[in-house]
Amino acid sequence: MREIVELTVKELAVAMKRGEFSPREALEAYITQIEAEDGKINAYISLEIENALKRAETVKPNGVLGGVPMAVKDNICVKGVKTTCASKMLEGFIPAYSACAYEKLEQAGCVLIGKLNMDEFAMGSTTETSYFGPTRNPIDLTRVPGGSSGGSAAAVRAGEAPFALGSDTGGSIRQPAAFCGVVGLKPTYGRVSRYGLVAFASSLDQIGPITRSVEDNALVLQAIAGQDRRDATSSPRGAEDLLLGMQQGVEGLKIGLPREFYEKGISPEIKDGLLRAAKGLEQMGAEVLWVDMPSLKYALPAYYVLSSAEASSNLARFDGVRYGYRSEEYEDITQLYINSRSEGFGAEVKRRIMLGTFALSSGYYDAYYKKALQARTLVADNFKAAFEKCDVLLTPVAPTTAYKLGEKINNPLEMYMGDMYTVPVNIAGVPALSLPCAEDSYGLPIAAQLIGPHFSEGLLYRTGRALEEWAQAQKAYTSETGRTARRV
Repeated sequence: MREIVELTVKELAVAMKRGEFSPREALEAYITQIEAEDGKINAYISLEIENALKRAETVKPNGVLGGVPMAVKDNICVKGVKTTCASKMLEGFIPAYSACAYEKLEQAGCVLIGKLNMDEFAMGSTTETSYFGPTRNPIDLTRVPGGSSGGSAAAVRAGEAPFALGSDTGGSIRQPAAFCGVVGLKPTYGRVSRYGLVAFASSLDQIGPITRSVEDNALVLQAIAGQDRRDATSSPRGAEDLLLGMQQGVEGLKIGLPREFYEKGISPEIKDGLLRAAKGLEQMGAEVLWVDMPSLKYALPAYYVLSSAEASSNLARFDGVRYGYRSEEYEDITQLYINSRSEGFGAEVKRRIMLGTFALSSGYYDAYYKKALQARTLVADNFKAAFEKCDVLLTPVAPTTAYKLGEKINNPLEMYMGDMYTVPVNIAGVPALSLPCAEDSYGLPIAAQLIGPHFSEGLLYRTGRALEEWAQAQKAYTSETGRTARRV
């Protein structure tokens, strides 16, 4: 049998049911892996080893997730467990309640290993803005893991957790999944309750799973999806079997390639890898066609206005009075606010708060925020029109593969441009799946992004499973023929 830390979520659950090993033995295997690897990677902010061992002794390996270890991004609240959002502002914050998504996984029998590193308050694309230091990509420790759920993707890739929860506001699950060569899903807005997720931009945020396989991703999403009375934006749409039809393949499906995503800014290697993937889907019976989505160019500027505006409002609560970091140097309440926020927030968070406050200010609201809302409608309409012509869109996740640590952290504009393929999905509220489909000349993962209409996660998993099998077959062929990735 393969090492425990190499097993998928499904394989783990099945093996524990058969009595091949216990939930405690599974947990101990992951603890050993963390002890060996995380000093180099820095995927975890905190570990819950003692509590995890106690729970592993009593939990029953029932259902599809019973006894399976898990880890969650550190902006998802867990009662009694430190939740920092990777910020000095919340360094010692311990919530009195748990997020709905976490509660559902706990009820399913999962065992929490710990909380994962991230960009501060989920603002960033590299996991370098964390107060607790950057996370490194397990594939190449000189490179970023992506962000903001970089710790989640890195932990899964490094075998430090069989699956993890992340959050996605503008690509924060899909991009790190792409950079680390794992599978990540941004669900339809409202598919998963946001209760207990520390808010960044409330109209864009979604919790989603990061896993090693498409099937595992579906298993986890199935467990956390559904309406929650504590989140008014969660959908009343009933939970459906997301694994139903996963093996049907892609025959008869229409796969759209948005022309705008393949024309400018994309790395030639990524473009080539995706077009080969499209050809593979075509060979499996899908029809591949080009579609025009001219309004996509408005998505990125609209996103940064809207998300920053919502962030400035959501983060106003962190003022040093009730909880969070409190400056010791102040003469009056105004100075307390100023010093606490200046000292408690990092540079990127302060940048976005200022941008958002400006966009909402008197005299600029109509020019920026209102205009961004109008652009959001155009982008959503573009997706609606595209899905009248095709079933699924196949796009890049990012314009490049994982880049070097420190390469873009001092160039915010260049970093923001890296979100050009992911933010339209959040703007429109539709689901999108990121999965590896090829490698570049450095041996780094190239990821495909599959986008579908609202509540089409089952269709994305079906398409993703077919693409996953094709990619694995291509990799096996390359290995058998002795071909290797060209190192430059």
